[in-house]
Amino acid sequence: MTPGLLIAAPASGSGKTTLALGLARALTRDGLRVQPFKSGPDYIDPAFHTAATGRASVNLDSWAMGPGRLSALAGAGADADLVLAEASMGLFDGVARPGETGNGASADIAARFGWPVLLVLDISGQAQSAAAVAAGFAAFDPRISLAGVVLNKVASPRHEALARVGMEAAGIAVLGALPRAPDLALPERHLGLVQAGETGDLEARLGALADFVAAHADLQAIRAGAAGTLPEDGAAPVTPPGQRIALARDAAFSFAYPHLVQGWRAAGAELLPFSPLADEAPPEAADSCWLPGGYPELHAGRLAAATRFRDGLRRFAETRAVHGECGGYMAMGAALIDAEGTAHEMAGLLGLVTSFAKRRMHLGYRLATLDRPMPGHGAGARLRGHEFHYARVIEQPDPPLARVEDATGAAVPETGSARGRATGTFFHLIAEAEA
Repeated sequence: MTPGLLIAAPASGSGKTTLALGLARALTRDGLRVQPFKSGPDYIDPAFHTAATGRASVNLDSWAMGPGRLSALAGAGADADLVLAEASMGLFDGVARPGETGNGASADIAARFGWPVLLVLDISGQAQSAAAVAAGFAAFDPRISLAGVVLNKVASPRHEALARVGMEAAGIAVLGALPRAPDLALPERHLGLVQAGETGDLEARLGALADFVAAHADLQAIRAGAAGTLPEDGAAPVTPPGQRIALARDAAFSFAYPHLVQGWRAAGAELLPFSPLADEAPPEAADSCWLPGGYPELHAGRLAAATRFRDGLRRFAETRAVHGECGGYMAMGAALIDAEGTAHEMAGLLGLVTSFAKRRMHLGYRLATLDRPMPGHGAGARLRGHEFHYARVIEQPDPPLARVEDATGAAVPETGSARGRATGTFFHLIAEAEA
C-alpha cells in the first residue's frame, strides 16, 4: 500500500506548486520514491513534478476520466514510498454538472484514493482568522480528511505565532510555516508557468525550493499524515492515432498530456518526434501526424519561415492523417495573426485564421461528438477534453469536425474543422467519454 497526500489550497496562487515541488524534491533527495500526480487539466505542472522526483507525473481528472482509467493511472505509484498529488485551483472548485466520476474538483481525487489533504494557506493580511478558513475546509466535505496546514507568506515570527494560536484552538495541526520568498517564484507567462524544458536553471531552482521547504516544514510530520491506498490494477485502454506517430515536439508544440503519450506507447505505437521550429518535416516512416498545442503565437515568424516543415506537412497530408490540437490546430490553418497584428502564413491544410491581436480567453471542459473521423477515433465518438487559449477565430471556412459543448451542456462555437485528411480542434483531448 502506498500512502498519499493531496496538496491543495482555497484558491489558485496560494503556493501549492511551491510546496509540491519543494516537498517532492526534498523527500526524493532524502531517498524516498515519490510518485507525483496532477489533479485536473494541466499540461505544464507534470513536467516540473517529473523533474523534481525523477518519476513521470500524469493527470488525474474526475470530470474527464472514468473509474478504470483513474485507477490504472494512479496505479503507477504502487511501487513508490509516497504519493504527492497537486490540486488545481481551489480544493472544491469544479464544474456544475458531473462528468465521468465527479465534477473535476481535486476533492474528488482525494476522496477516491483516500489521500488526506495538506492545505496550503496564504495568510497574508490575516492571523487567527486563517483557522476559520482551515476549519471550514476540514468540515465542508465528509469524504475528505485534513492532514494539516502549511502556512504560506508568513510575515514575521509574531505573525506565525498568532496564526498558530488560531489553528491550535481549532484543533488543526500546523505542519509548516513558509516565510515570504518572492525570489523563489518560478517564471510565468500567459498560459501559466514557463515550461520546465525552457527553465534553464531548473535544477538550481528545485534545489532552492527543497531547501526552503525542508527548513520551514516538518517533513516527518507531513509523511506521517499520508494515508490511503492505490488500486492494484485498472483498465485504461487508449487508442493511438496511428502505429507510427509523427509527434511535433519543441518549444512551440509541447502541450501533450503525459497519460496519452504513455497510453499510445502502451498500445504498441511508436513515436517519431520532429521539430517544426527546426524546420523539420514529419518523418516519412510515420503513418499519422499529431501537432500538440503550445505557443505557436510566440514563434509565428519562425514557423512562417519554416518552409521544409510546411511543405513536408502538406505532402504528408496528401496520403496520411494530420491532427492538431489548439496551437497545433492554429499552425495547420491559413494564417496566424500575432499580438502586434502581423499575419504569418501557416501550413494551409485548413482555412482557419486566428488572431492574438485582440486576445480573448477561452477556458473550460469540452465534450465533443465527432461528425467526422479523426486519428484514433471514428465519427460518432464522444471525446472529453479541455480548452485554454487566448486566440480569436477570424475565419473558419471548413466543415466542423464535431458538435462541442461545455460542461453545462451549452453549445460551443469552436467546433474544430476538417478538410481532407486534416483535422483539428481547439480542445486538448483527455479521454474518450464513457458516461
